Amino acid sequence: MASEKVETAIAGNYVEMEREEGSSKSTKSKFSNFLWHGGSVYDAWFSCASNQVAQVLLTLPYSFSQLGLLSGILFQLLYGLMGSWTAYLISVLYVEYRTRKEREKVDFRNHVIQWFEVLDGLLGKYWRNIGLLFNCTFLVFGSVIQLIACASNIYYINDNLDKRTWTYIFGACCATTVFVPSFHNYRIWSFLGLMMTSYTAWYMTIASLIHGQIEEVKHSGPTTMVLYFTGATNILYTFGGHAVTVEIMHAMWKPQKFKLIYLIATLYVLTLTLPSASAVYWAFGDLLLTHSNALSLLPKNGYRDTAVILMLIHQFITFGFACTPLYFVWEKFIRVHDTKSVLKRAVARLPVVIPIWFLAIIFPFFGPINSTVGSLLVSFTVYIIPSLAHMITFSSASARENAVERPPPFLGGWVGLYCVNIFVMVWVFIVGFGFGGWASMLNFIRQIDSFGLFTKCYQCPPHKA
Repeated sequence: MASEKVETAIAGNYVEMEREEGSSKSTKSKFSNFLWHGGSVYDAWFSCASNQVAQVLLTLPYSFSQLGLLSGILFQLLYGLMGSWTAYLISVLYVEYRTRKEREKVDFRNHVIQWFEVLDGLLGKYWRNIGLLFNCTFLVFGSVIQLIACASNIYYINDNLDKRTWTYIFGACCATTVFVPSFHNYRIWSFLGLMMTSYTAWYMTIASLIHGQIEEVKHSGPTTMVLYFTGATNILYTFGGHAVTVEIMHAMWKPQKFKLIYLIATLYVLTLTLPSASAVYWAFGDLLLTHSNALSLLPKNGYRDTAVILMLIHQFITFGFACTPLYFVWEKFIRVHDTKSVLKRAVARLPVVIPIWFLAIIFPFFGPINSTVGSLLVSFTVYIIPSLAHMITFSSASARENAVERPPPFLGGWVGLYCVNIFVMVWVFIVGFGFGGWASMLNFIRQIDSFGLFTKCYQCPPHKA
């Protein structure tokens, strides 16, 4: 049996766990490693880009109809930069925490570091509890959104079953993610997921341009403040996939490279979201206000059905991404995280899936729920808490002097970094949480009033509802 050597290597001030495989691996083992055991910078790039674009690709045209074209583009650029900034802050805090712990001889080879543990180690239990509350709630509803999206998409291929029934079916399918041990094991799935969303984004762009504008198309947005800020918070959610940032970083062999990888992934995502959302909005205009899923307006043909199927597979993958950190938290709570039995861990994880499945059946509102999650949860989980945690962690002169990673020179040192953090917190609190929360909740309540909580088929033709 091939031996495996684990060495501790020093990368600057950062202690990094490197894994060197034995040279006598068989062809079968190498092939299995290629498909199954991720950890390279490429795996992280696939994971980050795939996770970002999966969340709201099909609802961004809906957001553009609420915001108008110019505001839609500007908000994507702004929140793309802000999302990359807070991903940088989280990566700095992760490296700081892990370095301190490894200097104390703590071994993480059989333990996955999570965001709440970083907050606990750097700032104490109060911060840990806040991080755990927001992060877990965000991940629960992020998983719910993926199930809702599955039911919404498959309906456009087969409408013989209502969307609630499809939610039952896909809930059972997504429950199989309990058998995937960690983010290392999503290597090939991350790559495939990114290819799937890339196809769908460019299909939406090209199909809309070929289709052309509908008769008497109107581009009225923005028309009301409620719609405007609802659309803005949906875009806030687009670049707020940080709930799994630490877990992805921990799965990397060289996690100190994560911040650059995330920025590159964001730039790639913009090449998908800006053309697709703009083209669909150009073609259908205000009609999108009542069609939150862009695929519902595009002509039914083989290309569209392919996009639907690919997005279904990708949403299954994204469900696993969103649920895996929840699995880890639950495993640690019931003390089975260190076990090597895949079956035992899978059985232990099932209680996490069931409430998510139930919530997806209650709230089938594809589109409005994205904005609500963005305003109430993403605003704090992704933007405000990391910015504030970074400022407090390095508030003392000694902490800044001994920091593992210092601010980039172009920011002008710690003062410039603090200024950016304050801007992010104030902007997101007022625009994202304040106005966005008000608008999203009003929009969400209107959906409940119109369709009810347990509607069989949300936004379906009358004869199918």
